[in-house]
Amino acid sequence: MFDVLIVGGGAAGMSCALVLGSAKNKPFANNKRIGIFTHQKTSHLQNALFNNVLGLKPGTNGASILEDGLKQLTSQYPHVTQIENEKVCEIRKTETGYTIYTNKETYQTKLAVIAVGYTNLINIKGLEDYIEPHPRAVKEKDRVWLKSIDHKIEDNLYVAGTLAGWRSQFAIASGSGAHVATDILTIWNNGTHTKVHDKI
Repeated sequence: MFDVLIVGGGAAGMSCALVLGSAKNKPFANNKRIGIFTHQKTSHLQNALFNNVLGLKPGTNGASILEDGLKQLTSQYPHVTQIENEKVCEIRKTETGYTIYTNKETYQTKLAVIAVGYTNLINIKGLEDYIEPHPRAVKEKDRVWLKSIDHKIEDNLYVAGTLAGWRSQFAIASGSGAHVATDILTIWNNGTHTKVHDKI
């Protein structure tokens, strides 16, 4: 049983995993089991080029961010389980959280975060009732979002990134993932608003 499973290894999903992982020394988070499905082949970052993102050297490409993000998660927060080479096919609500079915395995989790792209090609069974036209995308592109309020679809089910209705901008998607992570940390901290900062 995972405490949280993140579906998607792009900007939002990786950002969420990094923030959750960074809380490992907090008493309310040190025994939590965190996992992320790191499937990245369809991430919009694969062909992105960044010249306008604070903290990134101009000319940084999205493919390198994806690769470096996995390395960062591995080196800094190895307790976060990375589930590679599996595609999520279905999510089903249970009495204790959610069952997530991939093309290879089945997983149980108390909380789930959906952080895949916002194309209408999303085909994860169990999410159909939440799919609506994207509120901040050009209609002709046929983008979608998972209907939610402040990233929350329903109890223990969250959405992050462009699929949460935000614009397709790297900083926005990353921030959305971090936002969801701090909401989850707040739940784990018995409702006390929580964030994680490292200091020199």
